[in-house]
Amino acid sequence: MSRTATYQPGLAWFAALGSAWVFVLVALGAFTTTIGAGMAFADWPLSNGSINPHGWLEEIDKFAEHSHRLSGTMMGLITLILAGWLHRREERAWLRRLGWWALGIVVVQGLFGGTRVLFDRVHVPGFEMSFGQMLRIPHGVLAHVYVCMLFAIAAGLSRPWIENTVGTASPLVRRLGWWCVALLLVQLTIAATMRHNYAGLAIPVFPWSTAGGDLLPATWDYRVVLHFAHRVMAVLIGLGVAAYGHFLIRDRGLSPLLRRTSLLLVGLVALQIYLGAQIIWTGRSVNTTTGHVIIGALTLATTFVVAFFTQRDSMEPTQP
Repeated sequence: MSRTATYQPGLAWFAALGSAWVFVLVALGAFTTTIGAGMAFADWPLSNGSINPHGWLEEIDKFAEHSHRLSGTMMGLITLILAGWLHRREERAWLRRLGWWALGIVVVQGLFGGTRVLFDRVHVPGFEMSFGQMLRIPHGVLAHVYVCMLFAIAAGLSRPWIENTVGTASPLVRRLGWWCVALLLVQLTIAATMRHNYAGLAIPVFPWSTAGGDLLPATWDYRVVLHFAHRVMAVLIGLGVAAYGHFLIRDRGLSPLLRRTSLLLVGLVALQIYLGAQIIWTGRSVNTTTGHVIIGALTLATTFVVAFFTQRDSMEPTQP
């Protein structure tokens, strides 16, 4: 079967649906962590020695963890099919490589998740967290890289990309887009570290850092540092995305649809900041905290795919 760079609806839609399914996985992972259900089952890859463990549909902690494992398995199968499909039908080497990289990452993610369970009781001298608990942080960070890879594949297979209808971005817009992506990746790394060090309420008031209205916290420890860094990064991201949105919507070289995504980006960041405030005000409500994680991943993915589309001409200058 010959490879082709023409628009392939089946492959394009499969990649798009895979990019949507990943948010089911993110949502279940966020919910599992929020309610502290990561060790609902002490074995892996099975759950209590079964793929259908007793009580997992009745007990919320077991439901959260086992659903996360099942959705992860489904994500692995989707990625395997996608990588194989790209290898057989796609002529662009960079897209084929992305498919295999995505498959490699989803395998590593599965191993991180399993090792986290199996090594939960392995103590690391000098640290409060066990070795298994430490693995939650790279597991959370790598998940966001994986999401970006899926969105890059879906973008490269889309009709606007193939038919080159996205337009040409200015150098400033291209640079600002990648700066925003970098800021978001740093923020999500801080967030994962903060979340798994139980620092979400290390500063229990908002928008100030003390009940008396001080900008800086009255006392410091590593949890307060993580939490305060998260707030500082939120300010930087808000300013960065506002600037990016301003120049993006004014870039006449881009298609109207791509320019209007600036409104979506600004709206997502505003919603994310609001949810972060609600976490403090509600004492870390489960629904709000889970939503904050999901919107954070969606904000990164949306910013990344917009920035990726603005690079289209430089990546495939000879494509029609």
